[in-house]
Amino acid sequence: MSAIIYRAARPEDVPACVVIRGQTRENAISEARLNELGITRESWAQSVRVGELPGVVAEADGRIVGYCFGDAESGEIVVLALLPDCEGIGAGKALLAQVMAILRDAGHQRLFLGCSSDPAVRSHGFYRRLGWASTGQVDKYGDEMLEYVFPAETV
Repeated sequence: MSAIIYRAARPEDVPACVVIRGQTRENAISEARLNELGITRESWAQSVRVGELPGVVAEADGRIVGYCFGDAESGEIVVLALLPDCEGIGAGKALLAQVMAILRDAGHQRLFLGCSSDPAVRSHGFYRRLGWASTGQVDKYGDEMLEYVFPAETV
């Protein structure tokens, strides 16, 4: 695989993102299930188009291999997904850091996300190693809520 290039997500990236979401090694979600949750290609692309769902995609060899999206209004990291062959090379960390920066620049001092509470699931340790902490709450999907609070800037 060639070097990974990161760029801002565009509405036309959504179909590839939907496919990748169903191919992740852990927590894969099919397009049919996304649709049941009210997430269609059209709704996702529209949210990207109007700036409600800023994101970053990772490309290698001319194809999208991963992505991360956040909610501009709430500060939630909505999704981080990578193809299995792109795990363990820093792509997820880079995608997350870029979307966290976008949300911080939008005025958020605290970000949050839902994550498996099972220590055997890779995301459990991934977020904690990057400074995310449990809020002690569980979301409507049964996932543990984690938060990241940016350090106060000193002048």
